[in-house]
Amino acid sequence: MIMYASTQTIVLRITMSEMRIQKYIAHAGICSRRKAEQHIINGHVEINGKTIQTPGIKIDPEKDRISIFGKPVYCCSQMIYIALNKPRGIVTSCNHPGEKIVTDLVKTTQRLYPVGRLDKDSSGLLLLTNDGNLHHKISHPSFNHEKEYQVSVRRKISDHDLMKMADGIVFDNKKTRPATVRRMNAREFQITLKEGRNRQIRRMLEQLHHQVTHLHRIRIDHIHIDKLKTGKWRYLSKKEIRQFDKMLRN
Repeated sequence: MIMYASTQTIVLRITMSEMRIQKYIAHAGICSRRKAEQHIINGHVEINGKTIQTPGIKIDPEKDRISIFGKPVYCCSQMIYIALNKPRGIVTSCNHPGEKIVTDLVKTTQRLYPVGRLDKDSSGLLLLTNDGNLHHKISHPSFNHEKEYQVSVRRKISDHDLMKMADGIVFDNKKTRPATVRRMNAREFQITLKEGRNRQIRRMLEQLHHQVTHLHRIRIDHIHIDKLKTGKWRYLSKKEIRQFDKMLRN
């Protein structure tokens, strides 16, 4: 169905007292909590050199040594959440030889990871964090997080084509989820997705024989790009972090 409708520096410190082992592994960015539980059951996790197979064991991050597949796991006591307005031409990656990457734009001593995809030719809102649990919950399509984009195409796009995008388009033998689409003018529209397949909007439009000239993300869930200038970044506000906290507890 198609619809036509209408900086302060903040770092969240998590308490590094006793916590469940699977939560610690998730916060370290290794994998989701559920996946960590499976690794524990399968005997892939050690505490102080001893293999454990019982999820829910509490550990003291300041004293206990945790490893998974024989490699040490470190969980940062400072959880950092950043919103970046990514320019075109920058790669969303932590390591891409020969290319400028998004983490080059953010000056921090912490190692951060981009959340989800935003291809090199696209611009707009990108989140970066060292919170592995949040990274997983925003990136994975099963959590139904909304991402809103402004799109321009080379030639006029019909109402029929916009309705097709809203209903879902098949590529790679799989139909895209229903989306919300709102026309801006003859060649521009806004689209809200609840999934993030690789180059999804561009590939949907290719199926309709349209060429993208501009693709800009303006929102991820409750985080809006607002007046954040291209290439600039900011820490999330306390209110924005609290809203993510509610999601993490679910």
